[in-house]
Amino acid sequence: MKKYNFIRPLMLIVIALLVKSLITNLCMVFGVEQGPAENVGFISMLVAAFIIYSRMAQKRRK
Repeated sequence: MKKYNFIRPLMLIVIALLVKSLITNLCMVFGVEQGPAENVGFISMLVAAFIIYSRMAQKRRK
């Protein structure tokens, strides 16, 4: 495992979890109940993870 970067997977996980908690809390502030707010947070976590991963993959190819 020569030149393996440990920061990239950790950064991906941290960003995904931060986005999930931020969106869940934001939805609950606007009056959405806990269940649907967590669902929206989970979907936003997946979207954020996909965006971050695709940007990391593009930078690696260049």
